[in-house]
Amino acid sequence: MTRHVLAHQTIGGGDNTLVFVHGFSQTGDSWRQFVERVLPQLPNTKAMLVDLPGHGASAELHLDLHHTAQALVATGGQATYVGYSLGARVVLHAALAHADAVKRCVLISGTAGIDDDRERNARRTADEQLADRISQVGIASFIDEWLAQPLFAHLTPAQAQRESRLTNTPAGLASSLRLCGTGTQSPLWNRLTELSQPLMVVAGARDEKFVALARRIAVMAPRARLEIIGNAGHSVHLEQPSAFADVLIQWMMSPRA
Repeated sequence: MTRHVLAHQTIGGGDNTLVFVHGFSQTGDSWRQFVERVLPQLPNTKAMLVDLPGHGASAELHLDLHHTAQALVATGGQATYVGYSLGARVVLHAALAHADAVKRCVLISGTAGIDDDRERNARRTADEQLADRISQVGIASFIDEWLAQPLFAHLTPAQAQRESRLTNTPAGLASSLRLCGTGTQSPLWNRLTELSQPLMVVAGARDEKFVALARRIAVMAPRARLEIIGNAGHSVHLEQPSAFADVLIQWMMSPRA
């Protein structure tokens, strides 16, 4: 069986590893400023910024969620994994399937899937249509449409990171939607009790849908800690980097984590 490794950048050095996993239409570089803020406060720790399949330097890699999780742990090894949105769903899959590698994990604006079969099928259809849309309009127009959604429309230009998103390709993003979209994900809610490692679940207070999902995950996972970050929406780490950095560092330094 082919062992895939994701394109990645490593910052710093040390025996402890933090692996940062981006959201849809971003790249690993979207984490760079945040990592440069956090890393000096975490002794003996290095950070790995990965490009998910269909994104950045992994654009030619086409994998579903199960195989993306395999590739993630093949890349990061034994580490703490921090995932945002799409990245949070990948990290959750990795934590359940590869508990030996995922020592701790942080899920930002994540979900364990869509319970309702009809809603999930509708989402899969919508993701297919969105994948087709990328090929029709091209990367620049698609990114503008993506960032105009209510979930992201309030972001400042610096927070939206439009230029970085433009480095992606229509084919890569379309592949990611078709293989790793929320509609393709089997619900994992009934498996959350299997999570043996410490887990921090994070959502922005303004993102009501994902606050509810975060609360649901935190109730069901045995060793979960819930953090709702004020004055933030879906992109918590971009909107309130200092606040999120504080809770991440505190959690990482806690003996119970």
